[in-house]
Amino acid sequence: MKILQRSFIPALALIAVALAVVPKAALAQTDEIQVYDAEIEDLGKFNVMVHTNFTPDGRKTPDFPGAIIANHSVNGAVEWAWGVASWFEQGLYFPVYTAYSQGRGGSLDGFKIRELFVRPHAHDHMFFYGVNFEFSVNYHYWESKHITSEVRPIVGLHLYPVDFIFNPIVDTNYTGGFGNLEFVPAERIAYNIIKDKWAVAVEEYEDDGPLRHFLPGNDQFHEVWAVMDHNSKILDIETGIGFGVTAGADKVTLKLMLSRDLN
Repeated sequence: MKILQRSFIPALALIAVALAVVPKAALAQTDEIQVYDAEIEDLGKFNVMVHTNFTPDGRKTPDFPGAIIANHSVNGAVEWAWGVASWFEQGLYFPVYTAYSQGRGGSLDGFKIRELFVRPHAHDHMFFYGVNFEFSVNYHYWESKHITSEVRPIVGLHLYPVDFIFNPIVDTNYTGGFGNLEFVPAERIAYNIIKDKWAVAVEEYEDDGPLRHFLPGNDQFHEVWAVMDHNSKILDIETGIGFGVTAGADKVTLKLMLSRDLN
């Protein structure tokens, strides 16, 4: 435990700096629809995950001038992960892409670097935790700012066969003060049908607005998801369908995540 506590000192310091300086990020397009559960790649292992999302019925106006329109868009990212230590995983999202959007076609949207710090072997503990940092470089049609970031704390409980996970995420585009941090939490309740093989889950993704003044309820982004996971030696699959429950959300979104170890 002492080793773990020492390993978290840099992460906690980064959180303190981030919360002191990071402000609001405008509601953005979606490249990754996932609740983090503090599980990371084993030491020295590489993994690749392909995120693909389709919005058959979504927002029909851009969130900022020149932005990609969510309705009918297909977008996602290729996520590369490397297990650096039992408590640290290094990640890279490249490319972040749009395969199709109205009036634009396909495009390269940018890339992200992430550092994920967790309780070692989170899968084996009832209580688990971690924190993820993402630093994004965006093209102007994907985000309103060229540089944005995310701080994603992770807390959860494994109460087999049920898991409870909460990611109280904050986003930033580095153009304001503490109160302009954007609060975009995500939650997951999963039921493990066959341990480590099959699970079903309910997830929720939100964008509540800046901490200093949340958006009116109906203008917030709230989507509720039905999700299925299947893990095998060859390929891990997560797929689901999400339904917007506020006017500020896309009405229907689909996701598919495919991942496998490379060594």
